[in-house]
Amino acid sequence: MKLLLITAINEFEKEVKDILIKSGAKSFTYGDVKGYKNGTENNVADNWFASSYTEIDSLLFTVFLPAENLENILKKIEEFNTEQETLSKIHVAVLNLEQQF
Repeated sequence: MKLLLITAINEFEKEVKDILIKSGAKSFTYGDVKGYKNGTENNVADNWFASSYTEIDSLLFTVFLPAENLENILKKIEEFNTEQETLSKIHVAVLNLEQQF
């Protein structure tokens, strides 16, 4: 059994849901989260109104699935990200589960 944590901007909600459903995820949860990006590597002094961080409205998906479904989901996420012209991507972390109840 695997646990996937997927983050994406709100605009990608439909696409993430489609990927999960078409890849055999039987159930998942998701909710609104605030993404945070530290912008201090940019020259803030060049912009009078700049701040050192940016908050982004995002979604966090929690998915439990059998290991055999994992590769298909990762492949579809990679394909989606490759096709994007925006800087934002779908991000995924995979955790192995030793026990489940």
